[in-house]
Amino acid sequence: MTDLAKQLNNVLEPRPFDSLGIFPHADGWLIRVFYPGTDTIRVVSLDGKIDYGQMDQTDTLGLFELVVKNAKTVKNAKTVKNAKTVNTAKKPVYRLQMEKGQEAWSKVDAYQFSHRALEDFPCDSDTLYKTMGAQVCSTLTDQGAIDGVRFAVYAPNARAVSVIGNFNHWDGRVHPMQSSDDGVWRLFVPEIGQGDKYKFELKDMREHVLPHKSDPYNFHCAQHPEFNSIVFDHSKYQWQDQAWQARDLVPATKAPMTTYEVHVGSWRHIDDRPMTYRELADSLIPYLIEMNFTHVEFVPISEHPFDGSWGYQPLGLFAPTSRYGTPDDFKYFVDQCHQHNIAVLLDWVPAHFPSDTHGLARFDGTALYEYEDPRRGWHPDWNSYIYDFGRFTVRDFLISSALVWLDYFHIDGLRVDAVASMLYLDYSRENGEWVPNVDGGNHNYEAIELVKRFNATVYGKFPKAITIAEESTAFDGVTRPVFAGGLGFGFKWNMGWMHDSLEYLGRDPIHRTYHHDDLTFSMVYSFNENFVLPLSHDEVVHGKGSILARMPGDEWQKTANLRAYYGYMYGHPGKKLNFMGNELAQGIEWNHQAQLDWYLLQFERHSGMQALFKDLNRLHRDEAALHQRDCDPSGFRWINHSDSAASVFSFVRFGDLDEVVLVISNMTPSPHSCYRIGVPNDGRYKIILNTDSHFYGGSNYDVGDIFDSVNEPANGLPFALDIRVPPMATIFLKLI
Repeated sequence: MTDLAKQLNNVLEPRPFDSLGIFPHADGWLIRVFYPGTDTIRVVSLDGKIDYGQMDQTDTLGLFELVVKNAKTVKNAKTVKNAKTVNTAKKPVYRLQMEKGQEAWSKVDAYQFSHRALEDFPCDSDTLYKTMGAQVCSTLTDQGAIDGVRFAVYAPNARAVSVIGNFNHWDGRVHPMQSSDDGVWRLFVPEIGQGDKYKFELKDMREHVLPHKSDPYNFHCAQHPEFNSIVFDHSKYQWQDQAWQARDLVPATKAPMTTYEVHVGSWRHIDDRPMTYRELADSLIPYLIEMNFTHVEFVPISEHPFDGSWGYQPLGLFAPTSRYGTPDDFKYFVDQCHQHNIAVLLDWVPAHFPSDTHGLARFDGTALYEYEDPRRGWHPDWNSYIYDFGRFTVRDFLISSALVWLDYFHIDGLRVDAVASMLYLDYSRENGEWVPNVDGGNHNYEAIELVKRFNATVYGKFPKAITIAEESTAFDGVTRPVFAGGLGFGFKWNMGWMHDSLEYLGRDPIHRTYHHDDLTFSMVYSFNENFVLPLSHDEVVHGKGSILARMPGDEWQKTANLRAYYGYMYGHPGKKLNFMGNELAQGIEWNHQAQLDWYLLQFERHSGMQALFKDLNRLHRDEAALHQRDCDPSGFRWINHSDSAASVFSFVRFGDLDEVVLVISNMTPSPHSCYRIGVPNDGRYKIILNTDSHFYGGSNYDVGDIFDSVNEPANGLPFALDIRVPPMATIFLKLI
């Protein structure tokens, strides 16, 4: 056995192009291949018409050689007749005809194309999805183009790397990859393409074979138990959303935004299974239109190994989960949304990744993606790894994984999960369990820089996109531009508003008088950031119950409480987000394995809640005063924030063209037959929505319709209205 054959057989050759392929020879060209388990190999032209001869087996392990001589007499490979002289001074392009017993097959030798394997594809560090992973491409020869896939994987500390797949019987000896100074291993494999399955086989520096790894940059991935990566060609889908892409750029802070948060697998089932992406397009989009939602936001659909993580433990940051279809199927859903003027948002999870052996953990035998020190690299809350945000390779990987959704999938925005866990080194850690930064503090400077770069890059490349932070602390400047010293997000979830309002509404109405500030406090900081008001999936899991279940009282009071609460939410400054099922007044908390309780709509209080959501979304969308100045303090004024005795809250919302909408919330079951509020303008005010209406399952307390102001000051405003306020309800009045 030769040393070369041993190296190749043990998959320990980091530079296979130095010894395999085609090389100049004194007599012409030397072709050398390594195919273990093969009896004979003939070398023929690409089209099979010219037979260059049978290769000599130089080693029993599977090393073969052939010298193709200049001006050689060769025969037609198929008829073995008509010998002729062929000038082979030009480098041949060839395929291999192999036999093993009675079995015969042919392959174009990958190692004759070192130029295609090793060249750098044009891209920048933010768009590595265009060069890393499996890129469907072709190489030109004098005999025509040869289609194939160019593989590239970053593993700087590996001793050897092979691409294995259904095209080589998952044998790491067949396609060893070429190492390079940048730590990337590359290989072009001809005559494979979309649908072929593959993984990477790596050996660490001690020559130990690691668990087979899925491609960190894969666009498509199989489910348990294989988790094979699947070659995918993004160029084939033909988008039809040109009108959406050409729409005018309107500042998101001034636009209506009512978001329906969805978990694909549990929205609605067909025959006891989740809908596919295409089925979802046929069902969810009409529902979004009917319900007047402007945006749909998916909890992470990035490929993830465990259903129970809901997508928040992802390993395929470049791939929509194949549970519900192909990447093109998901593109179809987005395309259809855009054609119906619905924006699509995705949750993106750069805060942590799971420890599954086929994933990023100890990828090349070292902590390549994660911090080595568990005090920084292991998350105690989620039992998962934390990315090493200080490495430029990790930052490039993460930024690219965000941009691919905006580029290839036409997504309109990204909501970044668990930002607080990234910003603070001591997040969920006790003293001694974390490592301070260079200044002795608890801010993770490396993560902060990643977040800033993420936002600057997204808005720089996709100015119509939005970014949203789930950030639960008072970190300064989350939505301040990066150039002004902030993190650069477009919006931030208002977790304080969510917590305080649910705490307040969970109390018996008789006790609310003592906790009035729970609802008014949010206005102290409401314009410090650009806020989204979230009632998300996090509020209906882990024993919290549904939103309805948190309301006190009997069945009627619970429902009335919830209607009043939703009305208050839609009147309050800030964009709106509700998790699926909130609009049904679902009675039990969310179960990711079951569909929503759609049967509830046969009951009035549930169908009435759905009707209320429909009208609240329409109101937010159509009334400029309720969305144009969501992020501007000039768009809001308290009328009366101190009536704790009656537990009534009243305020004014203003639009850019002096539109005026009044919002009054009564958080007790006691109506008010004559309640005076101040108003900024003299004139006539009309009730445009009343959560107590019988249309929504309310008591339909008679509040009238139109009210004329009186020329008397009240609540510090020049005019007044005397109105009737229904029990446990929110009403909206508009100056007409």
